Amino acid sequence: MAELYEELGLTADEYRDIVRLLGREPNKVELGMYSLMWSEHCSYKSSKMVLSQLPTRASYVLQGPGENAGVIDIGGGLAVAFKMESHNHPSAVEPYQGAATGIGGIVRDIFTMGARPIACLDPLRFGDPAKPRTRYLLGGVVAGIAGYGNCLGIPTVGGDIYFDPCYDENPLVNVMCIGIMPKERLIRGVASGVGNAVVLIGNRTGRDGIGGASILASQEFDETSQEKRPSVQVGDPFTEKLLIEACLELLERGLLVGLQDLGAAGLSCACSETAARGGVGMRVWLERVPLREDMEPFEIMISESQERMLAVVEPSKLDQVMEVCAKWDLNAVVIGEVIEGDRLEVFWHGEKVADVPATSLASGPVYDRPSERPAYLDEVRKLDLSSLEHPSDYGAVILRLAGSPNLCDRRWVYEQYDHMVQLNTVVYPGSDAAVLRVKGTSKALAVSCDGNSRYVYLDPYLGTQIAVAEAARNVVASGGVPMALTNCLNFGSPERPDIFWQFRESVRGLADAARFLELPVVSGNVSFYNESFGKAIYPTPIVGMVGLIGNLAHRRTMGFPGEGLLVVLLGMTDEELGGSEYLRLVHGLVAGCPPRLDLDLEKRVQTACIEAIRRGMVRSAHDCSEGGVALALLECCCAGGVGADLRVETDLPPHAWLFSESQSRFVVTVGEEDLDSLRSLVEGRQVPFQVLGRTKGDRLLINDWVDLPLADMSRARGEALERLLSGEE
Repeated sequence: MAELYEELGLTADEYRDIVRLLGREPNKVELGMYSLMWSEHCSYKSSKMVLSQLPTRASYVLQGPGENAGVIDIGGGLAVAFKMESHNHPSAVEPYQGAATGIGGIVRDIFTMGARPIACLDPLRFGDPAKPRTRYLLGGVVAGIAGYGNCLGIPTVGGDIYFDPCYDENPLVNVMCIGIMPKERLIRGVASGVGNAVVLIGNRTGRDGIGGASILASQEFDETSQEKRPSVQVGDPFTEKLLIEACLELLERGLLVGLQDLGAAGLSCACSETAARGGVGMRVWLERVPLREDMEPFEIMISESQERMLAVVEPSKLDQVMEVCAKWDLNAVVIGEVIEGDRLEVFWHGEKVADVPATSLASGPVYDRPSERPAYLDEVRKLDLSSLEHPSDYGAVILRLAGSPNLCDRRWVYEQYDHMVQLNTVVYPGSDAAVLRVKGTSKALAVSCDGNSRYVYLDPYLGTQIAVAEAARNVVASGGVPMALTNCLNFGSPERPDIFWQFRESVRGLADAARFLELPVVSGNVSFYNESFGKAIYPTPIVGMVGLIGNLAHRRTMGFPGEGLLVVLLGMTDEELGGSEYLRLVHGLVAGCPPRLDLDLEKRVQTACIEAIRRGMVRSAHDCSEGGVALALLECCCAGGVGADLRVETDLPPHAWLFSESQSRFVVTVGEEDLDSLRSLVEGRQVPFQVLGRTKGDRLLINDWVDLPLADMSRARGEALERLLSGEE
């Protein structure tokens, strides 16, 4: 077995641990099960200790990390389930199916909890858009997300896309899903009740996806990666749609004891995790598993074929379960039973082919990896702002930024998605956050996802805190109160001390920011080994935020809503160009320190903004982030179709005021009659406040620095991505 365990990704020490646990050499089936369950993707063996510092509790948290998704109570007997996952490596190998099955997997995580999926978001990272491979990957990923999500009838309402050469060979495809359910319908992936039946529901099992968790998700890429295409799962959204309806009906009728989706590690994961959570064992008969082709037990146990669910059912309710599945034209087969003890016993035509402790599979090893501050940091943080040449034409720089790959309009992408299906989407993609109505109530959800990897590359601790703050600001700008977050932490190999230092610092920043802003982390995912040919991506933590709008009338968008309104900047601008889009695009530098973040000021600015929105003072709101206040103003003008005449008083040089990416800032509009009330509110919270000017006409005027027609701004921002991807630029 020595050669096989190495091929399957296990270390010599891990193999010895397996022998010790079993008291004997594992057979091929058992070794395959351990290789998947002890992979980074399934076991979190390198990240468990670090993740334990995250705040996960609040009075409204019904389910935190450890289940298929986190769940929060939003009042009125309703709950929201949400989670973020990654499908990075499969998407690099086969972009369409990799992205499509990523959507399928995250959707199953949501309805497994008892919630109806109502929306998806897709934060994506790609390499240089000038390269044909980047355009191929982006086209395939977007088509996969659209093809699967649109068929399911689940809108894709938000996300983001950033381009950087560090992602040339290893794109990031993160996916987030949100669902709503009656609070009492919450169910967990737990097996209990000795003698209860274990039912496999959904698609037949095939060889697609075999070894995905250990081969694709837990290894770096090299010249052999394209040979791993057979390990990418193949999606069938029509069967998934039937699974959603069947499972929700089964739960509504109270027919299930537990429910678990089959994702990474397939039956090995679903059986061992549900048994371990319930403190029981499980006996499985593999000859009963519906197959698409002739397969041996080793393959059946580790196949990651999609659209399959594992249900635990009391014998008295089994006939009803079968009737519901037949109604929805789904396979449903009793493949096992719950037994006493802690053993996962697997049989094949009467022969026992595996017999292992379920908890040993589900828990896995725990590593405290060595970490070391990367040597590059001292060099890249050197930045003398006084040495930078000032632009001669600020308007031209603004247009250049607006048309750059990371700041231009993403309409080319999100128009391929159905973002209106289910008729819950109130604020569409392209604003700070998507807003989804909660039917039958006056409430709505504001959802966003954010993460600036350049900041994290320059300072993992601060950069990750900024991701939390910005995701929360996007929810606030849309009229919501941030409630909880999920995350997807994308890093290189944890076996490299410099990479693991980045990871430690990033999680520490996530924990400190979430704790200070009182935002529990209820779910998440870690994706390691995002590197190719020995070169890692920038550390890329993505934060997904869910907020509650108590009254749908309080929703806001970024667009200037009309002429004659006062334009106000909440927050303070400093000369903070380190890590900025301006610095990278105009000066070709990824250097300096990211902008400072005062969490106390951040909380005060957010509280003041949401209170002003609730009182009806603020007519529109937009978070200032990449590109600085100049890009925020341009986006407000373009989104509302209204210009602005601004007269700014500042001691900063023009390029610093325009393009600084200082944190904790909002651009808001207010009627003249509400100005004094707004001033009193924000000054009472010690929030910096500056009236910039008025909305007016069809040009953006800023002092004598900028004079841009609305048509030019809209054209620069709106057409750029399609031109880039067509190879025109």
